Amino acid sequence: MGTHTSIDERYEFSGKIKTWSLIAIVIGVVGVAYGFLAGGDSIQRTFSNLLLMSYYFACVCTAAVFFLAYQYVAQAGWSASILRVPQAIAKVLPIAAVILIIVAAAGLFTTHTVVNEEGHEEVMPYLYGHWAAHGLTDPKSEHYDALIAGKSAFLNVPFFFVVIVGLTFLYSLFGHLLVKYSTNEDELGGMFNYNKSFKMSCIFLVIFGFTFPIFAFDTVMSLEAHWFSTMFGWYNLAAMHVSGLAVITLIVLYLRNKGYMQWVTENHLHDLGKLMFAFSIFWTYVWFSQFFLIWYANMPEETVYFYKRWEPEYKWWFWLNIVLNFLAPLLLLMSRDAKRLGGRLKLTAIVILIGHWLDFYLMVMPGTIHRHPGHEVHIWDMYGIQEIFIAVGFVGLLTFFTFNSLSKFKSLLPKKHPFIEESLHHHI
Repeated sequence: MGTHTSIDERYEFSGKIKTWSLIAIVIGVVGVAYGFLAGGDSIQRTFSNLLLMSYYFACVCTAAVFFLAYQYVAQAGWSASILRVPQAIAKVLPIAAVILIIVAAAGLFTTHTVVNEEGHEEVMPYLYGHWAAHGLTDPKSEHYDALIAGKSAFLNVPFFFVVIVGLTFLYSLFGHLLVKYSTNEDELGGMFNYNKSFKMSCIFLVIFGFTFPIFAFDTVMSLEAHWFSTMFGWYNLAAMHVSGLAVITLIVLYLRNKGYMQWVTENHLHDLGKLMFAFSIFWTYVWFSQFFLIWYANMPEETVYFYKRWEPEYKWWFWLNIVLNFLAPLLLLMSRDAKRLGGRLKLTAIVILIGHWLDFYLMVMPGTIHRHPGHEVHIWDMYGIQEIFIAVGFVGLLTFFTFNSLSKFKSLLPKKHPFIEESLHHHI
């Protein structure tokens, strides 16, 4: 690929990246098929991994809308020349939302028989069995759970889908509008579309700030419905945001290495590096705060969340989570020069994405994988084809649809953005 310097350059989605993304999708399909056909506990693991990756997929796409919105509200100039990348990711959010809704519905309405802690058999959904199992809110049932009954105004099937469908639709709508106004701006010029982008971004950030914690409560925290943390929504917001930044950085670096977006300099990379560094620290702050407040306030009923994650099959990963998501970004990006090196940024972004896969894994798995009484679970029982193949499949989905969306833009540069000259001559 030759070097492109024209402001009218278009991205052509072809070659190895297209082929490999399709191969990755096929690998993911194979992993899902294997998980369901293997039967037994493998089905539960497959549902759990599908929820993990569909939630991660939706979070990364939502992070792109979030990135666009706060860039507009801050009236940031440095990012104007790279906005096509988060716009392309934002265009994939409706697809990610549909996949998440299908996975949640399938896991909620498909049941299986498990042996509970008392050794009795119980019919439960593959997902959300902690609150959606039959009889939990019926005082006449032997399975009645007063705590779940007290939360039933929020934890019920209709409201569950109202939250997931409604919020993903709203986030997708705002993403669509921000992309639409930007492309219209290229055609018409002037400040009209930019001003609309600014207003929509302000509205989105207000809605998003209040609703994303609810989305996280509904989709992930309700997997362990007896437990509750007011920090959980912000913890998920931090993980979602830094993962989205890592994806944006990797795509910008890939395009730059292929000869596109040659206007991106080490100064733009420096800003992306600062954001990844800062929000990795913020993620650590929220992660520790959630842990510390439970310990310091001496709330033993809330420690069940962390107690599960100190079981032998999770404890090693619990500590690796901190290494990948805090220590690695801290040490790799601490210096100014490190943030300006493409290779260092690429390595850090990959570590962050793997780290937050593990982060979401530790959120989802302990609340969905059932330990059989008397059966010792080993670390090798918890990881296998489903984890690897399904993760690869969703990477393929994100890659294919994002680069396909990127190829639809008439130009990789929002050439009539009012701050485009500032971005093209950005220097720090």
